[in-house]
Amino acid sequence: MQKTIAFMLAFMSLTFVASAQKTSNYDPHQLFSPLFYGDGSATRAADGSPNSNYWQNRADYQINASLNDETNVITGSVTITYKNNSPNNLPYLWLYLDQNLFSKDSRGQARMPVDARSRYGSSNSNFDGGVKIGSVKLVNDNAAADYIVTDTRMQIRLPKALKANGDIIKIKIDYSFELPKEGADRCGILNTDNGKIFAVAQWYPRMCVYDDVEGWNTLPYLGPSEFYLEYGDFEYNITAPASHIVVGSGELLNPAEVLTATQLKRYNEAKLSDKTVIIRGADEVTNPSSRPKTTGTLTWKFKIQNSRDIAWSSSKAFIWDAAKINLPDGKKALAQSVYPVESNGVKAWSRATEYTKGSVENYSKRWFQYPYPAATNVATNIGGMEYPGIVFCGSNAVQGDLFGVTDHEFGHTWFPMIVGSNERKYGWMDEGFNTFINTLALKDFNKGEYDGTEPAPSALMGYLFGPQSESILNTPDAMKEANIGAALYYKPGYGLTLLRNNILGPDRFDYAFKEYIKKWAYKHPTPWDFFRSMDNASGENLSWFWKGWFIENYKLDQSIKDVTFSETKGAIVTLENLEKMAMPVLLSYETVSGVKGTMNLPVEIWNNTSTFKVKLPVKEAVKAVTIDAEKLFPDVNAGNNKWTAN
Repeated sequence: MQKTIAFMLAFMSLTFVASAQKTSNYDPHQLFSPLFYGDGSATRAADGSPNSNYWQNRADYQINASLNDETNVITGSVTITYKNNSPNNLPYLWLYLDQNLFSKDSRGQARMPVDARSRYGSSNSNFDGGVKIGSVKLVNDNAAADYIVTDTRMQIRLPKALKANGDIIKIKIDYSFELPKEGADRCGILNTDNGKIFAVAQWYPRMCVYDDVEGWNTLPYLGPSEFYLEYGDFEYNITAPASHIVVGSGELLNPAEVLTATQLKRYNEAKLSDKTVIIRGADEVTNPSSRPKTTGTLTWKFKIQNSRDIAWSSSKAFIWDAAKINLPDGKKALAQSVYPVESNGVKAWSRATEYTKGSVENYSKRWFQYPYPAATNVATNIGGMEYPGIVFCGSNAVQGDLFGVTDHEFGHTWFPMIVGSNERKYGWMDEGFNTFINTLALKDFNKGEYDGTEPAPSALMGYLFGPQSESILNTPDAMKEANIGAALYYKPGYGLTLLRNNILGPDRFDYAFKEYIKKWAYKHPTPWDFFRSMDNASGENLSWFWKGWFIENYKLDQSIKDVTFSETKGAIVTLENLEKMAMPVLLSYETVSGVKGTMNLPVEIWNNTSTFKVKLPVKEAVKAVTIDAEKLFPDVNAGNNKWTAN
């Protein structure tokens, strides 16, 4: 999901005033403690890799669902094949029923503030949604299951435990729910002049993750925190009114059955074209001949492999265009966009497929190849939300905003769709990582067409480190909503940029980051797996950085205390570290005769002291010394960063 720059700037009125300090808050023993890491385990190695005994359960899904576009009700039947690869017998199973968030008596609704409805709650106070369970069956036993529903979770109590090390069970669940018009900015219904656009997500019972860290992960779905899901293969069929176009995660298996002959020809042309091909144009949206039949329903069939989720969208209002995606190994995928006539135009959604293609090709080249057969962009009433192979973006987005939200949501393919971290607990491991790679994409796309649209980090110090700020290492549910943009998105993204550009350097960082992605592709890393992996591949113990930036909410305040010069001792600069964070020091200076120079001091100068003296390589007095003249580091008090001779 995307937090826009506008959202962040709305909170920039928070200011941080650094009072004059006579003493330092810095404790080097606290920051550089040798006890940051514990030992590795049988499942997670000390170098940040999955260890030889790493295991992961699996869930495959077969789903048949239908959409009633008048009542907004989705009716479905899902068969889940669940494999227990763990070393433990499982006497019960846990599943998520996320649509229960929209029930009036849900925990998520109960925690909404009285005076200000959250963007993560239903804005329609009269709406009472939630999943209605028809039946739950154990297919292997041909028997009804013993189950209970608790808020957004379902527990199935098994008559005999699912055995360790490979036992398999099949469960069939019949269900239905009414799709909310505003679904916590993750699903919903957009009304357009030519019909509703249904964006359907969290739409089937999904297995909770059982892992080696916590066992069953059953945190309730409250709205702000996202998802943690098992990988598997999906085959699903969506029956919708024949007047609708349906798009979904993965590959469309039966295009000849659901497209007209003209559309099928264009669809196949798009698979071979680097330029966007119109499959259904604006002038065809209201033309009945743009559908194979005008009454009844059609069933659209989709398949996606090695995925953690699926989503889909349906509407009779869609314009549809597409183009070829070129992948590094020579394979091809399909970039496509669907949007209403109101979103048409070269400054708007007519370029959405170009943006989609650019993002997927770029990230495939930089980090890890895109794994799915299609990448679909849908114009909706959702600001921005990601699912494997499909994203929902705001229908009113234009130009740089549309590129930004498209690039951000498809960036989520890598985090958390490929690298399957626990979003429910560690939202920064997908939002922050994605925000970081987005900054590089701004430079990469179309020779930097939209680069330079973000504020400088120095303009956001009050927002990131002010008195209302919070640590990155909090669950999204436990954060003040006003802090989510900073703590989940911008601050971790900025931290990785610092690490890449000013601490490790691009070559070492990129190598280590790609190693992390490769190690944990389609697996479940924790924060400490990431920290260990980056340390080992880069050859640096970065525990001081992880602790100060990600785990704690430390501030940085480096200052110049004094500058002296003598013929015998030369020019001596006394530096102070006044707050709890430490960083390398970028020092620039100018002598009285105009000679200029720079010195880069490593973070290790702060290993055992809060005061450090450095001798400048000059033979005369200096008239100015500055710490971090380009303001690359997050110093909360730039006022003490410059010394000028009287």
